[in-house]
Amino acid sequence: MTQEQTQKNLAVLIDADNAQASIVPGLFVEIAKYGTASVKRIYGDWTNPNLKTWKDILIEYAIQPIQQFGYTKGKNATDSAMIIDAMDLLYTEKLGGFCIVSSDSDFTRLASRIREEGLIVIGFGESKTPQSFVSSCDKFVYTEILRKDTTSPATTKIGTRKLKGDTKLVQILRNAVNNSTDESGWAYLGTVGQYISKTAPDFDPRTYGYTKLVDLMKATQLFSIDERTTGDSPAKLIYVMNKRNKLTSST
Repeated sequence: MTQEQTQKNLAVLIDADNAQASIVPGLFVEIAKYGTASVKRIYGDWTNPNLKTWKDILIEYAIQPIQQFGYTKGKNATDSAMIIDAMDLLYTEKLGGFCIVSSDSDFTRLASRIREEGLIVIGFGESKTPQSFVSSCDKFVYTEILRKDTTSPATTKIGTRKLKGDTKLVQILRNAVNNSTDESGWAYLGTVGQYISKTAPDFDPRTYGYTKLVDLMKATQLFSIDERTTGDSPAKLIYVMNKRNKLTSST
């Protein structure tokens, strides 16, 4: 994240019917990577006893509850209220983006409309979230990653054999590296990460148990890793190469 990106004012809109209170601590830590949560609202029918678990967390994180009665059975009035508020905020507030917290595909068009105005959209939802909503966001984070439960599969490191057998993962990583390489065949890791963000908004190394992209790539054993220094700077620049390409160039 650049300094400019982390200074964005963000509107955080939470669908209480499709989110759990347990994700909130991790949610705001994650949002801080992208900007400042200047608007924090959560929508639901607060007369419903199923939402009582939210009370303490709303006070702690200063999230404004928006009451929305379910006027008609089978119709989700909460979604409509969120969408109307989002459009009002889009045109009346000086925002850099929106964080939409829901696993509901009803927000697909909303996310697309916000992006059409040049603002970023970060989606948060469970792994069951329909692909249409996931793909309509600039970045999508699965909430299983955000929960405190350390026994969750999302926090367990997946081994090399299983990673290599994950066709989708291997394709994402290889495509990103191959499309980011320079004339020498090496790709700067930062460029690789940017390419992945553009093509797979829901990709996250933490899904596989790794906090950093480079650690995940090392674990696959499919890529050569080169850490370089420039001048007197102690910082290291990380470059990666598809081992297939390395074998081809050496023959």
